[in-house]
Amino acid sequence: MSAMHRRTVSFPGARSVAVAAAVAASALTAGCEGGAVSSTRTPVVEEGTVTIATASETSSFHPYSQFGSGLARYAYDSLVGTAPDGRTVSGLAEKWEADSTSASFTLREGVTCSDGSALTASAAARSLRYASDPGNRLVGVQTVLPGVPFTVSADDAARTVSVRMAAPYSFVLRTVGLVPIVCPAGLADPGALDRRTQGTGPYVLSGYSSGGPYTFTRREGYAWGPRGATNATAGQPERIVVSVVPQESTAANLLLTGGVNIAMVSGPDRARLTGRGLAEAEVPTVVGLTFFNERPGRPLSDPALRRALVGALDREGLANVAMGGKGTPASHLTARDSVCHADVAAANLPSGDPVAALDAAGWTKDARGRLAKDGRPLRLRLLSSADFGSTLPSVAELMAVSWRALGADVDLVGESGNAVVQAMYQSGDFDAVVGSSPGPPLPAQLVGYFSGPAPSRGLNFARVTNSAYDRYVGLALRAPGEDSCADWNRAAAALFRSADALPVADGTSTVYGNRTTFAVAPGGQIVPTSIRLHE
Repeated sequence: MSAMHRRTVSFPGARSVAVAAAVAASALTAGCEGGAVSSTRTPVVEEGTVTIATASETSSFHPYSQFGSGLARYAYDSLVGTAPDGRTVSGLAEKWEADSTSASFTLREGVTCSDGSALTASAAARSLRYASDPGNRLVGVQTVLPGVPFTVSADDAARTVSVRMAAPYSFVLRTVGLVPIVCPAGLADPGALDRRTQGTGPYVLSGYSSGGPYTFTRREGYAWGPRGATNATAGQPERIVVSVVPQESTAANLLLTGGVNIAMVSGPDRARLTGRGLAEAEVPTVVGLTFFNERPGRPLSDPALRRALVGALDREGLANVAMGGKGTPASHLTARDSVCHADVAAANLPSGDPVAALDAAGWTKDARGRLAKDGRPLRLRLLSSADFGSTLPSVAELMAVSWRALGADVDLVGESGNAVVQAMYQSGDFDAVVGSSPGPPLPAQLVGYFSGPAPSRGLNFARVTNSAYDRYVGLALRAPGEDSCADWNRAAAALFRSADALPVADGTSTVYGNRTTFAVAPGGQIVPTSIRLHE
Protein backbone atom coordinates (compact mmCIF):
# COMPACT_ATOMS: atom_id res chain seq x y z
CA MET A 1 0.00 0.00 0.00
CA SER A 2 1.56 3.30 -1.08
CA ALA A 3 2.00 6.00 1.49
CA MET A 4 0.42 9.38 0.99
CA HIS A 5 2.98 12.15 0.67
CA ARG A 6 3.04 15.85 -0.10
CA ARG A 7 5.49 18.15 -1.79
CA THR A 8 5.32 21.71 -3.01
CA VAL A 9 6.37 22.85 -6.47
CA SER A 10 6.31 26.42 -7.66
CA PHE A 11 4.67 26.80 -11.06
CA PRO A 12 3.96 30.49 -11.75
CA GLY A 13 1.92 29.86 -14.89
CA ALA A 14 -0.39 27.32 -13.30
CA ARG A 15 -4.12 27.13 -13.87
CA SER A 16 -6.08 25.72 -10.96
CA VAL A 17 -8.03 22.49 -11.35
CA ALA A 18 -11.11 24.61 -11.04
CA VAL A 19 -9.68 25.34 -14.47
CA ALA A 20 -9.94 28.49 -16.42
CA ALA A 21 -13.09 27.35 -18.20
CA ALA A 22 -14.94 27.22 -14.92
CA VAL A 23 -13.37 29.88 -12.79
CA ALA A 24 -12.90 32.44 -15.52
CA ALA A 25 -16.37 31.70 -16.87
CA SER A 26 -17.92 32.38 -13.49
CA ALA A 27 -15.81 35.47 -12.91
CA LEU A 28 -16.16 37.04 -16.33
CA THR A 29 -19.91 36.50 -16.49
CA ALA A 30 -20.45 37.99 -13.04
CA GLY A 31 -21.47 41.41 -14.25
CA CYS A 32 -24.93 39.96 -14.37
CA GLU A 33 -27.79 40.31 -11.97
CA GLY A 34 -27.52 37.72 -9.24
CA GLY A 35 -28.64 34.14 -9.07
CA ALA A 36 -29.16 34.34 -5.28
CA VAL A 37 -30.03 37.26 -3.04
CA SER A 38 -29.26 37.85 0.62
CA SER A 39 -31.49 39.81 2.99
CA THR A 40 -31.49 41.80 6.23
CA ARG A 41 -33.89 44.35 7.72
CA THR A 42 -31.67 46.94 9.40
CA PRO A 43 -31.43 50.49 7.94
CA VAL A 44 -28.81 51.24 5.29
CA VAL A 45 -25.64 53.28 5.76
CA GLU A 46 -24.70 56.04 3.31
CA GLU A 47 -21.19 56.61 1.92
CA GLY A 48 -19.77 53.58 3.75
CA THR A 49 -17.00 51.05 3.09
CA VAL A 50 -17.63 47.34 2.51
CA THR A 51 -14.78 44.86 2.93
CA ILE A 52 -14.96 41.65 0.89
CA ALA A 53 -12.70 38.65 1.54
CA THR A 54 -11.08 36.81 -1.35
CA ALA A 55 -8.92 33.68 -1.08
CA SER A 56 -6.35 34.62 -3.73
CA GLU A 57 -4.02 37.50 -4.43
CA THR A 58 -4.41 39.41 -7.69
CA SER A 59 -1.22 39.95 -9.66
CA SER A 60 -3.02 41.84 -12.45
CA PHE A 61 -6.21 43.87 -12.77
CA HIS A 62 -6.39 43.31 -16.53
CA PRO A 63 -10.01 42.14 -17.00
CA TYR A 64 -9.04 39.57 -19.63
CA SER A 65 -6.20 38.01 -17.66
CA GLN A 66 -6.51 34.83 -15.62
CA PHE A 67 -5.90 36.71 -12.39
CA GLY A 68 -7.75 39.97 -13.03
CA SER A 69 -11.02 38.49 -14.25
CA GLY A 70 -12.33 37.90 -10.74
CA LEU A 71 -12.27 41.61 -9.87
CA ALA A 72 -13.29 42.89 -13.31
CA ARG A 73 -16.95 43.17 -12.35
CA TYR A 74 -16.28 46.21 -10.14
CA ALA A 75 -14.80 48.35 -12.91
CA TYR A 76 -16.12 46.89 -16.17
CA ASP A 77 -19.54 46.30 -17.74
CA SER A 78 -20.71 43.88 -20.41
CA LEU A 79 -23.20 44.34 -23.22
CA VAL A 80 -25.91 42.30 -21.45
CA GLY A 81 -26.51 40.65 -18.09
CA THR A 82 -28.41 37.63 -16.76
CA ALA A 83 -31.35 37.71 -14.36
CA PRO A 84 -31.86 35.18 -11.53
CA ASP A 85 -34.38 33.27 -13.64
CA GLY A 86 -31.84 32.90 -16.45
CA ARG A 87 -33.26 35.56 -18.75
CA THR A 88 -30.92 37.97 -20.48
CA VAL A 89 -31.29 41.57 -19.26
CA SER A 90 -29.87 44.88 -20.37
CA GLY A 91 -26.35 46.05 -19.65
CA LEU A 92 -24.46 48.46 -21.86
CA ALA A 93 -26.92 47.41 -24.56
CA GLU A 94 -30.56 48.44 -24.23
CA LYS A 95 -31.74 45.90 -26.83
CA TRP A 96 -30.32 42.98 -28.78
CA GLU A 97 -31.01 40.12 -31.16
CA ALA A 98 -29.12 36.84 -31.36
CA ASP A 99 -29.19 33.34 -32.80
CA SER A 100 -26.51 30.66 -33.24
CA THR A 101 -24.67 32.51 -36.02
CA SER A 102 -24.92 36.23 -35.18
CA ALA A 103 -25.86 38.84 -32.63
CA SER A 104 -26.61 42.57 -32.71
CA PHE A 105 -26.49 44.93 -29.71
CA THR A 106 -27.78 48.50 -29.53
CA LEU A 107 -25.91 50.53 -26.91
CA ARG A 108 -27.61 52.80 -24.41
CA GLU A 109 -27.12 56.52 -24.87
CA GLY A 110 -24.97 58.35 -22.35
CA VAL A 111 -22.60 55.57 -21.34
CA THR A 112 -19.23 56.97 -20.28
CA CYS A 113 -15.84 55.49 -19.47
CA SER A 114 -14.10 56.13 -16.17
CA ASP A 115 -11.98 58.82 -17.86
CA GLY A 116 -15.16 60.71 -18.84
CA SER A 117 -15.12 59.83 -22.54
CA ALA A 118 -18.25 58.48 -24.23
CA LEU A 119 -18.37 54.79 -25.10
CA THR A 120 -19.14 54.36 -28.80
CA ALA A 121 -20.20 51.26 -30.66
CA SER A 122 -16.87 51.15 -32.48
CA ALA A 123 -15.03 51.32 -29.15
CA ALA A 124 -17.03 48.37 -27.80
CA ALA A 125 -16.38 46.42 -31.01
CA ARG A 126 -12.65 47.13 -30.74
CA SER A 127 -12.64 45.72 -27.21
CA LEU A 128 -14.29 42.49 -28.38
CA ARG A 129 -11.78 42.14 -31.22
CA TYR A 130 -8.89 42.62 -28.80
CA ALA A 131 -10.35 40.05 -26.37
CA SER A 132 -10.88 37.44 -29.09
CA ASP A 133 -7.51 37.80 -30.85
CA PRO A 134 -5.57 34.61 -30.01
CA GLY A 135 -2.34 36.47 -30.61
CA ASN A 136 -2.97 38.48 -27.45
CA ARG A 137 -2.88 35.27 -25.34
CA LEU A 138 -5.58 36.48 -22.93
CA VAL A 139 -6.15 33.31 -20.91
CA GLY A 140 -8.90 34.63 -18.68
CA VAL A 141 -11.23 35.63 -21.50
CA GLN A 142 -10.24 33.00 -24.10
CA THR A 143 -11.78 30.29 -21.93
CA VAL A 144 -15.10 32.17 -21.90
CA LEU A 145 -15.43 33.28 -25.51
CA PRO A 146 -16.99 31.01 -28.14
CA GLY A 147 -14.85 28.15 -29.32
CA VAL A 148 -15.27 29.26 -32.93
CA PRO A 149 -13.94 32.47 -34.56
CA PHE A 150 -16.16 35.49 -35.04
CA THR A 151 -15.99 38.96 -36.55
CA VAL A 152 -17.24 42.21 -35.03
CA SER A 153 -18.47 45.36 -36.77
CA ALA A 154 -20.01 48.61 -35.50
CA ASP A 155 -22.24 51.49 -36.58
CA ASP A 156 -21.67 54.53 -34.38
CA ALA A 157 -24.64 56.44 -35.78
CA ALA A 158 -27.02 53.58 -34.97
CA ARG A 159 -25.08 52.69 -31.76
CA THR A 160 -24.96 49.02 -32.85
CA VAL A 161 -22.33 46.33 -32.36
CA SER A 162 -22.75 43.31 -34.64
CA VAL A 163 -21.16 39.88 -34.26
CA ARG A 164 -21.03 37.18 -36.94
CA MET A 165 -19.82 33.66 -36.21
CA ALA A 166 -17.62 31.67 -38.58
CA ALA A 167 -19.60 28.57 -37.57
CA PRO A 168 -22.73 28.03 -35.46
CA TYR A 169 -22.37 28.40 -31.70
CA SER A 170 -25.19 27.84 -29.22
CA PHE A 171 -24.46 30.61 -26.76
CA VAL A 172 -23.35 33.72 -28.66
CA LEU A 173 -25.40 35.99 -26.40
CA ARG A 174 -24.20 34.37 -23.17
CA THR A 175 -20.52 34.53 -24.16
CA VAL A 176 -19.77 37.53 -26.37
CA GLY A 177 -22.54 39.49 -24.67
CA LEU A 178 -21.02 38.96 -21.22
CA VAL A 179 -17.40 39.91 -21.99
CA PRO A 180 -16.24 43.00 -20.00
CA ILE A 181 -15.76 45.99 -22.31
CA VAL A 182 -12.45 47.82 -22.05
CA CYS A 183 -12.50 51.51 -22.97
CA PRO A 184 -10.24 53.03 -25.66
CA ALA A 185 -7.75 54.44 -23.14
CA GLY A 186 -7.15 50.92 -21.86
CA LEU A 187 -6.68 49.44 -25.33
CA ALA A 188 -4.23 52.21 -26.18
CA ASP A 189 -1.93 50.91 -23.44
CA PRO A 190 -2.97 47.34 -22.53
CA GLY A 191 0.04 46.85 -20.30
CA ALA A 192 -1.23 49.56 -17.98
CA LEU A 193 -4.41 47.54 -17.38
CA ASP A 194 -2.43 45.39 -14.97
CA ARG A 195 -2.46 48.30 -12.51
CA ARG A 196 -5.23 50.63 -13.69
CA THR A 197 -8.87 50.09 -14.63
CA GLN A 198 -10.31 51.61 -17.81
CA GLY A 199 -13.94 50.59 -18.03
CA THR A 200 -17.51 51.82 -17.79
CA GLY A 201 -18.24 50.00 -14.54
CA PRO A 202 -19.67 51.29 -11.24
CA TYR A 203 -16.28 51.52 -9.50
CA VAL A 204 -12.67 52.39 -10.35
CA LEU A 205 -9.52 50.93 -8.85
CA SER A 206 -8.19 53.61 -6.50
CA GLY A 207 -5.55 51.77 -4.49
CA TYR A 208 -3.76 48.46 -4.09
CA SER A 209 -0.74 46.87 -2.47
CA SER A 210 1.09 43.62 -3.12
CA GLY A 211 -0.92 40.88 -1.46
CA GLY A 212 -3.92 43.19 -0.97
CA PRO A 213 -6.03 44.94 -0.01
CA TYR A 214 -7.45 46.32 -3.27
CA THR A 215 -9.66 49.41 -3.05
CA PHE A 216 -12.39 50.43 -5.51
CA THR A 217 -14.15 53.81 -5.32
CA ARG A 218 -17.68 54.48 -6.56
CA ARG A 219 -18.22 56.50 -9.73
CA GLU A 220 -20.73 59.34 -9.89
CA GLY A 221 -23.44 59.33 -12.55
CA TYR A 222 -23.33 55.61 -13.28
CA ALA A 223 -26.74 54.50 -14.62
CA TRP A 224 -26.30 51.57 -17.04
CA GLY A 225 -25.89 48.48 -14.88
CA PRO A 226 -28.01 45.31 -15.24
CA ARG A 227 -31.61 46.40 -15.90
CA GLY A 228 -30.47 50.01 -15.65
CA ALA A 229 -28.98 49.71 -12.14
CA THR A 230 -27.40 52.94 -10.91
CA ASN A 231 -24.96 54.17 -8.29
CA ALA A 232 -27.58 56.42 -6.74
CA THR A 233 -29.34 53.79 -4.62
CA ALA A 234 -29.33 54.34 -0.84
CA GLY A 235 -26.85 52.14 0.99
CA GLN A 236 -24.53 51.44 -1.92
CA PRO A 237 -20.98 51.70 -0.53
CA GLU A 238 -18.67 54.54 -1.46
CA ARG A 239 -15.70 52.17 -1.30
CA ILE A 240 -15.21 48.44 -1.74
CA VAL A 241 -12.09 46.99 -0.16
CA VAL A 242 -11.10 43.49 -1.31
CA SER A 243 -8.96 41.82 1.35
CA VAL A 244 -6.93 38.64 0.75
CA VAL A 245 -7.87 35.98 3.32
CA PRO A 246 -6.51 32.57 2.18
CA GLN A 247 -7.98 30.44 4.99
CA GLU A 248 -11.73 29.84 5.24
CA SER A 249 -11.55 29.53 9.02
CA THR A 250 -9.99 32.99 9.22
CA ALA A 251 -12.64 34.40 6.90
CA ALA A 252 -15.33 32.90 9.13
CA ASN A 253 -13.73 34.48 12.20
CA LEU A 254 -13.61 37.87 10.48
CA LEU A 255 -17.26 37.59 9.45
CA LEU A 256 -18.26 36.98 13.05
CA THR A 257 -16.19 39.88 14.39
CA GLY A 258 -17.03 42.32 11.59
CA GLY A 259 -13.48 42.34 10.22
CA VAL A 260 -14.95 41.63 6.79
CA ASN A 261 -18.47 42.27 5.53
CA ILE A 262 -18.74 39.61 2.81
CA ALA A 263 -17.01 36.25 2.33
CA MET A 264 -17.69 32.89 0.69
CA VAL A 265 -17.35 29.78 2.86
CA SER A 266 -17.65 26.25 1.46
CA GLY A 267 -16.41 23.91 4.17
CA PRO A 268 -17.23 22.91 7.75
CA ASP A 269 -16.86 26.48 9.08
CA ARG A 270 -20.37 27.12 7.78
CA ALA A 271 -21.74 25.27 10.80
CA ARG A 272 -20.56 27.96 13.20
CA LEU A 273 -21.85 30.79 10.99
CA THR A 274 -25.43 29.52 10.98
CA GLY A 275 -27.83 31.42 13.22
CA ARG A 276 -25.40 34.28 13.84
CA GLY A 277 -27.47 36.98 12.16
CA LEU A 278 -25.50 36.95 8.91
CA ALA A 279 -27.09 37.45 5.50
CA GLU A 280 -26.69 34.36 3.33
CA ALA A 281 -26.82 33.44 -0.36
CA GLU A 282 -26.39 29.84 -1.52
CA VAL A 283 -24.28 29.08 -4.60
CA PRO A 284 -24.58 25.67 -6.32
CA THR A 285 -21.23 24.01 -7.07
CA VAL A 286 -19.73 20.77 -8.35
CA VAL A 287 -17.32 19.15 -5.88
CA GLY A 288 -14.59 16.72 -6.84
CA LEU A 289 -14.53 16.83 -10.64
CA THR A 290 -12.24 13.90 -11.40
CA PHE A 291 -10.30 13.42 -14.65
CA PHE A 292 -8.58 10.25 -15.92
CA ASN A 293 -5.36 10.32 -17.90
CA GLU A 294 -6.06 8.75 -21.29
CA ARG A 295 -2.68 9.42 -22.85
CA PRO A 296 -1.33 6.46 -24.86
CA GLY A 297 0.71 4.17 -22.66
CA ARG A 298 -1.11 5.08 -19.43
CA PRO A 299 -3.31 2.30 -18.02
CA LEU A 300 -6.48 4.41 -18.06
CA SER A 301 -6.28 4.84 -21.82
CA ASP A 302 -8.25 1.54 -21.69
CA PRO A 303 -11.95 2.54 -21.52
CA ALA A 304 -12.95 -0.86 -20.14
CA LEU A 305 -10.58 -0.38 -17.21
CA ARG A 306 -11.89 3.14 -16.57
CA ARG A 307 -15.48 1.92 -16.57
CA ALA A 308 -14.66 -0.91 -14.16
CA LEU A 309 -12.84 1.40 -11.73
CA VAL A 310 -15.61 4.00 -11.78
CA GLY A 311 -18.23 1.28 -11.36
CA ALA A 312 -16.41 0.06 -8.23
CA LEU A 313 -16.76 3.40 -6.44
CA ASP A 314 -19.34 4.11 -3.76
CA ARG A 315 -20.69 7.35 -5.21
CA GLU A 316 -22.87 8.15 -2.22
CA GLY A 317 -19.95 7.56 0.12
CA LEU A 318 -17.71 9.78 -1.98
CA ALA A 319 -20.36 12.51 -1.98
CA ASN A 320 -20.67 12.32 1.80
CA VAL A 321 -16.92 12.70 2.20
CA ALA A 322 -16.79 15.54 -0.33
CA MET A 323 -19.47 17.46 1.54
CA GLY A 324 -18.18 16.71 5.02
CA GLY A 325 -21.46 15.02 5.89
CA LYS A 326 -24.57 14.06 3.98
CA GLY A 327 -23.85 14.61 0.30
CA THR A 328 -25.64 14.05 -2.98
CA PRO A 329 -23.83 12.35 -5.88
CA ALA A 330 -23.28 14.82 -8.70
CA SER A 331 -25.87 14.75 -11.45
CA HIS A 332 -23.88 16.56 -14.17
CA LEU A 333 -20.53 18.14 -14.96
CA THR A 334 -22.13 21.52 -14.36
CA ALA A 335 -23.78 23.02 -11.27
CA ARG A 336 -27.53 22.88 -10.72
CA ASP A 337 -28.10 26.50 -11.76
CA SER A 338 -26.21 26.20 -15.05
CA VAL A 339 -27.80 26.31 -18.49
CA CYS A 340 -28.96 22.87 -19.71
CA HIS A 341 -28.41 21.20 -16.34
CA ALA A 342 -30.21 17.86 -15.91
CA ASP A 343 -29.64 14.60 -14.07
CA VAL A 344 -27.46 12.88 -16.64
CA ALA A 345 -24.92 11.02 -14.49
CA ALA A 346 -27.10 8.48 -12.69
CA ALA A 347 -28.33 6.68 -15.80
CA ASN A 348 -25.03 6.76 -17.68
CA LEU A 349 -22.14 6.23 -15.27
CA PRO A 350 -20.81 2.63 -15.28
CA SER A 351 -22.31 0.22 -12.76
CA GLY A 352 -22.51 -3.53 -12.26
CA ASP A 353 -19.94 -6.06 -11.09
CA PRO A 354 -16.49 -4.42 -11.37
CA VAL A 355 -14.65 -7.73 -10.92
CA ALA A 356 -16.50 -9.26 -13.87
CA ALA A 357 -15.84 -6.11 -15.90
CA LEU A 358 -12.13 -6.28 -15.10
CA ASP A 359 -11.97 -9.95 -15.97
CA ALA A 360 -13.70 -9.31 -19.30
CA ALA A 361 -11.14 -6.61 -20.03
CA GLY A 362 -8.27 -9.00 -19.34
CA TRP A 363 -7.34 -7.77 -15.84
CA THR A 364 -6.95 -10.66 -13.42
CA LYS A 365 -5.27 -11.09 -10.05
CA ASP A 366 -1.80 -12.62 -9.88
CA ALA A 367 -0.52 -14.90 -7.13
CA ARG A 368 -0.03 -11.88 -4.83
CA GLY A 369 -3.58 -10.64 -5.32
CA ARG A 370 -2.54 -7.77 -7.59
CA LEU A 371 -4.46 -6.87 -10.74
CA ALA A 372 -2.37 -7.50 -13.82
CA LYS A 373 -2.77 -7.74 -17.58
CA ASP A 374 -0.27 -9.39 -19.88
CA GLY A 375 2.05 -9.73 -16.91
CA ARG A 376 1.97 -6.01 -16.03
CA PRO A 377 0.51 -5.01 -12.64
CA LEU A 378 -2.00 -2.18 -12.45
CA ARG A 379 -0.33 0.84 -10.88
CA LEU A 380 -2.23 4.12 -10.59
CA ARG A 381 -0.99 7.55 -9.54
CA LEU A 382 -3.92 9.41 -7.94
CA LEU A 383 -3.44 13.13 -7.27
CA SER A 384 -5.35 15.59 -5.11
CA SER A 385 -4.75 18.89 -3.35
CA ALA A 386 -6.33 20.51 -0.33
CA ASP A 387 -5.69 23.78 -2.18
CA PHE A 388 -8.71 22.92 -4.34
CA GLY A 389 -10.97 21.99 -1.41
CA SER A 390 -10.33 20.77 2.11
CA THR A 391 -12.23 17.49 1.61
CA LEU A 392 -10.72 16.48 -1.73
CA PRO A 393 -7.72 14.55 -0.34
CA SER A 394 -10.19 12.47 1.67
CA VAL A 395 -12.25 11.87 -1.48
CA ALA A 396 -9.10 10.64 -3.22
CA GLU A 397 -8.28 8.43 -0.26
CA LEU A 398 -11.68 6.72 -0.42
CA MET A 399 -11.23 6.17 -4.16
CA ALA A 400 -7.86 4.59 -3.46
CA VAL A 401 -9.38 2.27 -0.85
CA SER A 402 -11.95 1.02 -3.39
CA TRP A 403 -9.36 0.45 -6.11
CA ARG A 404 -6.88 -1.24 -3.79
CA ALA A 405 -9.64 -3.62 -2.74
CA LEU A 406 -9.86 -4.69 -6.39
CA GLY A 407 -6.12 -5.35 -6.46
CA ALA A 408 -4.76 -2.11 -7.92
CA ASP A 409 -1.53 -0.60 -6.59
CA VAL A 410 -2.51 3.04 -5.94
CA ASP A 411 0.06 5.74 -5.25
CA LEU A 412 -2.01 8.34 -3.40
CA VAL A 413 -0.29 11.71 -3.68
CA GLY A 414 -1.28 14.97 -2.01
CA GLU A 415 0.31 17.95 -3.73
CA SER A 416 0.20 21.71 -3.75
CA GLY A 417 -2.30 23.10 -6.23
CA ASN A 418 0.49 24.31 -8.50
CA ALA A 419 2.15 20.88 -8.51
CA VAL A 420 -1.10 19.15 -9.48
CA VAL A 421 -1.61 21.57 -12.35
CA GLN A 422 1.98 21.03 -13.47
CA ALA A 423 1.31 17.29 -13.64
CA MET A 424 -1.87 17.90 -15.60
CA TYR A 425 -0.60 20.41 -18.13
CA GLN A 426 3.11 19.67 -18.35
CA SER A 427 4.54 16.37 -17.12
CA GLY A 428 1.40 14.25 -17.56
CA ASP A 429 2.54 12.17 -14.56
CA PHE A 430 -0.85 11.15 -13.17
CA ASP A 431 -3.56 8.58 -13.81
CA ALA A 432 -6.43 10.27 -12.01
CA VAL A 433 -6.76 13.72 -10.47
CA VAL A 434 -9.47 14.83 -8.06
CA GLY A 435 -10.04 18.50 -8.68
CA SER A 436 -12.89 20.87 -8.11
CA SER A 437 -14.99 23.18 -10.22
CA PRO A 438 -17.73 25.66 -9.46
CA GLY A 439 -19.34 24.32 -12.61
CA PRO A 440 -19.27 26.63 -15.62
CA PRO A 441 -22.50 28.41 -16.54
CA LEU A 442 -22.55 26.87 -20.03
CA PRO A 443 -21.86 23.27 -21.13
CA ALA A 444 -19.96 24.62 -24.12
CA GLN A 445 -17.29 25.99 -21.79
CA LEU A 446 -16.15 22.44 -20.98
CA VAL A 447 -15.63 21.35 -24.58
CA GLY A 448 -11.92 22.18 -24.67
CA TYR A 449 -11.26 19.87 -21.74
CA PHE A 450 -12.85 16.83 -23.38
CA SER A 451 -11.88 17.25 -27.03
CA GLY A 452 -9.43 19.02 -29.28
CA PRO A 453 -5.71 19.58 -28.86
CA ALA A 454 -3.66 18.89 -25.77
CA PRO A 455 -1.48 21.48 -24.05
CA SER A 456 0.21 23.68 -25.11
CA ARG A 457 -2.14 24.15 -28.07
CA GLY A 458 -5.28 23.36 -26.12
CA LEU A 459 -6.86 22.41 -22.80
CA ASN A 460 -7.39 18.66 -23.29
CA PHE A 461 -4.79 17.67 -20.68
CA ALA A 462 -6.35 14.21 -20.12
CA ARG A 463 -6.17 13.47 -23.88
CA VAL A 464 -9.85 12.53 -24.07
CA THR A 465 -11.02 11.18 -27.44
CA ASN A 466 -14.74 10.45 -27.52
CA SER A 467 -16.38 10.41 -30.95
CA ALA A 468 -19.93 10.31 -29.55
CA TYR A 469 -19.22 13.39 -27.42
CA ASP A 470 -17.78 15.22 -30.43
CA ARG A 471 -20.77 14.29 -32.57
CA TYR A 472 -23.35 15.58 -30.08
CA VAL A 473 -21.33 18.74 -29.44
CA GLY A 474 -21.39 19.39 -33.18
CA LEU A 475 -25.16 19.00 -33.22
CA ALA A 476 -25.63 21.13 -30.10
CA LEU A 477 -23.61 24.02 -31.47
CA ARG A 478 -26.02 24.44 -34.37
CA ALA A 479 -29.00 25.34 -32.16
CA PRO A 480 -29.31 28.63 -30.28
CA GLY A 481 -29.57 28.84 -26.50
CA GLU A 482 -31.68 26.29 -24.67
CA ASP A 483 -32.81 24.72 -27.95
CA SER A 484 -29.40 23.02 -27.86
CA CYS A 485 -29.81 21.46 -24.39
CA ALA A 486 -30.92 18.00 -25.46
CA ASP A 487 -27.76 17.48 -27.50
CA TRP A 488 -25.52 19.03 -24.82
CA ASN A 489 -26.89 16.51 -22.34
CA ARG A 490 -26.41 13.65 -24.80
CA ALA A 491 -22.80 14.81 -25.10
CA ALA A 492 -22.36 14.73 -21.32
CA ALA A 493 -23.94 11.28 -21.20
CA ALA A 494 -21.36 10.05 -23.72
CA LEU A 495 -18.55 11.20 -21.41
CA PHE A 496 -20.12 9.40 -18.46
CA ARG A 497 -20.65 6.15 -20.37
CA SER A 498 -16.99 6.14 -21.35
CA ALA A 499 -15.87 7.13 -17.82
CA ASP A 500 -13.98 10.11 -19.21
CA ALA A 501 -14.77 12.14 -16.09
CA LEU A 502 -16.46 11.74 -12.72
CA PRO A 503 -18.05 14.65 -10.84
CA VAL A 504 -18.34 13.57 -7.21
CA ALA A 505 -20.99 15.70 -5.49
CA ASP A 506 -23.56 18.38 -6.06
CA GLY A 507 -22.76 20.91 -3.40
CA THR A 508 -23.17 24.49 -2.35
CA SER A 509 -21.01 27.28 -1.13
CA THR A 510 -22.46 30.08 0.95
CA VAL A 511 -21.74 33.77 0.58
CA TYR A 512 -22.21 35.46 3.97
CA GLY A 513 -22.74 39.11 4.74
CA ASN A 514 -22.16 40.98 8.01
CA ARG A 515 -24.25 44.17 7.90
CA THR A 516 -24.58 43.81 4.13
CA THR A 517 -27.04 42.57 1.54
CA PHE A 518 -26.11 41.61 -2.01
CA ALA A 519 -26.92 39.41 -5.00
CA VAL A 520 -24.59 36.79 -6.43
CA ALA A 521 -24.11 35.56 -9.98
CA PRO A 522 -23.42 31.90 -10.87
CA GLY A 523 -20.15 30.87 -9.28
CA GLY A 524 -20.74 33.14 -6.29
CA GLN A 525 -19.46 36.40 -7.76
CA ILE A 526 -20.93 39.46 -6.03
CA VAL A 527 -22.93 41.83 -8.26
CA PRO A 528 -21.41 45.24 -7.39
CA THR A 529 -24.55 47.36 -7.88
CA SER A 530 -26.49 45.06 -5.55
CA ILE A 531 -24.30 45.62 -2.47
CA ARG A 532 -25.92 47.54 0.38
CA LEU A 533 -24.30 48.41 3.71
CA HIS A 534 -26.56 48.27 6.78
CA GLU A 535 -26.32 49.54 10.34
